[in-house]
Amino acid sequence: MNFGYKVWLEREGVILGEGLYNLLIQIKKTGSISRAAAGLNMSYRSAWGKIKEAEKRWGVNLVKTWVGGETGGGAKLTGQAVQLINQYDKFRLEVDKAIKEVYHRHFGT
Repeated sequence: MNFGYKVWLEREGVILGEGLYNLLIQIKKTGSISRAAAGLNMSYRSAWGKIKEAEKRWGVNLVKTWVGGETGGGAKLTGQAVQLINQYDKFRLEVDKAIKEVYHRHFGT
């Protein structure tokens, strides 16, 4: 028997779930919103929209961007965004642990 679950946090109508979480992780890895979006099969416009909506509704800056130069523009997560993904990681681990405990208690190993 396989179980699946989805976890998200919602504030002011904006959801922090796997989509925004993965987008922020990819921006952290690639240093680029466009590369992060492409890696997630998402348009740049959609990715930027998710970020801006979360920033607006939550009143925090998640991504710092810059343009130009020899190497082109880029993007970097703010300290608040790094904190957010770290807390979300911890939250997901706790939920996963709780679900496994319930599963083992009721269905065995």
